[in-house]
Amino acid sequence: MAKPHTALAYRVVVALLGAFVVLIGLALVPLPGPGWLIVIIGLFVISTEFHWARHVLQFVRTNVERWSRWIMAQPVWVRWTVGAVTLAFVAVVVWAVVRLIGLPHWVPELEVLRRLDLQ
Repeated sequence: MAKPHTALAYRVVVALLGAFVVLIGLALVPLPGPGWLIVIIGLFVISTEFHWARHVLQFVRTNVERWSRWIMAQPVWVRWTVGAVTLAFVAVVVWAVVRLIGLPHWVPELEVLRRLDLQ
């Protein structure tokens, strides 16, 4: 290796950038949106330089594929129930986050928000 310090610096930058993306994704997981996708993107970034991250990424890919095959093999009522439970969980998490940090000032006052004790 001609420039070991440059290679080390590059690996550190990749590790920090990937970890930052993973942390953002983990923070977004309970909220509606692409939290897990962002975590996987962060792992992909890290896996470009670190062997252990390639193993983690392969583990995630294998289990996501396994879950997808399992859920699609279930009757429709099971899929709808899993979807409804997931939606309820996300709704509770969003409600709790809004209760903890509050709504932004630009959100209009609405009766439904008052009834949910969010305003």
